[in-house]
Amino acid sequence: GVQDEGSQLVALALAGAPLDGPDRHWLDLCSGPGGKAALLGSLTPGRLLAAEVAGHRARLVAAATVGLPVYVVGADGTLPPWRPGWADRVLVDAPCTGLGALRRRPEARWRRTEEDLAELTVVQRALLRQGIAAARPGGVVAYVVCSPHLAETRDVVADVLADGTADQLDAGPYFPQAGPAVQLWPHRHGTDAMFCALLRRR
Repeated sequence: GVQDEGSQLVALALAGAPLDGPDRHWLDLCSGPGGKAALLGSLTPGRLLAAEVAGHRARLVAAATVGLPVYVVGADGTLPPWRPGWADRVLVDAPCTGLGALRRRPEARWRRTEEDLAELTVVQRALLRQGIAAARPGGVVAYVVCSPHLAETRDVVADVLADGTADQLDAGPYFPQAGPAVQLWPHRHGTDAMFCALLRRR
């Protein structure tokens, strides 16, 4: 499918964030259906490991990244099979309510409940923590959700930052909006309501 411009900005922000040392090993923790993995695969100077827990979505990722230096693995990002501390850049494009894409999928608003939100925020925290754990010291992690809901955006980031394992970077320079975290809005930016925070592993 066509990539929303917000998705492209997120991939460019992760790829462009300053990084000292090696920059060969990239990870997309929740890569289905593969749009952002394809963008990152075209930007990486090394290789991208694209993890996806759902088999049919992993196949979509493989199809989207043909010919790119992308290795697709069927894995649950909350229970990763890899050793910690190996990745230079990590994308955590977490499952979310999808409320940020209502302009394209207005029916989504009727499918989500408060229980969904509570369950998702638990998964979002677990995935962000695993994304940080996968990053090497100094590595960059982008946390992304297609939602404007504070419970899924700033609250998740603040909770995980309190662990003391990462510091927040300013994502503002990569987006048409001030940071440090960025919330894009359909009526202002013509994109889905995409949230992005950039973190650096301590």
